[in-house]
Amino acid sequence: MMLKHLERLARFMAVLGGVVLTALVVLTCVSVLGRGLNTFGHSAFLASISEGAAGALIATGVAPVTGDFELVEAGIAFAIFAFLPYAQLHHAHATVDIFATTFPHWFNRFLVIFWEWILTAVILLITWRLYAGMEGKISNGETTFLLQFPVWWAYAASLVAAVAASIVGIYCAIARVLDVVTGRSHLPHSEGAHH
Repeated sequence: MMLKHLERLARFMAVLGGVVLTALVVLTCVSVLGRGLNTFGHSAFLASISEGAAGALIATGVAPVTGDFELVEAGIAFAIFAFLPYAQLHHAHATVDIFATTFPHWFNRFLVIFWEWILTAVILLITWRLYAGMEGKISNGETTFLLQFPVWWAYAASLVAAVAASIVGIYCAIARVLDVVTGRSHLPHSEGAHH
């Protein structure tokens, strides 16, 4: 029952992270296109071909999206944290198994449990520091340079995703130990090679 709820949470966060990432890709493309057209409109090359075309292009007001890098910075941070719960639940983090095939099965299981607990501890530490950072940004009222939106908004969005990753991480760390103790899996069957 708990696994089903965590699976939904992880999947929801991953989809939300994907939507945000897709929006950031579109934003970046629009901004690059706007910057390119603006540069082309002001170029001597276009003016030499047709001053009317150059003037018309400039008159459209085409330009890069204001504050695009601020939005990308905040959105990428959120997306990274949003993908963590799903990757954690499905044991989908990148691993290097060069020597693992030579280790005994019991040692590989120990390594999986050990690194699951370490990763969970790191996620909890990052979540705690995100919360502390958000409090600092709220108290000092810092805003972004161009869009002037409060910086703590980006911290808050990332914190929500980090809390979800923390919850899933704690469950996975405990489930890894229970897998060994009970002899049955408490995690989704679609996880990576290490069971």
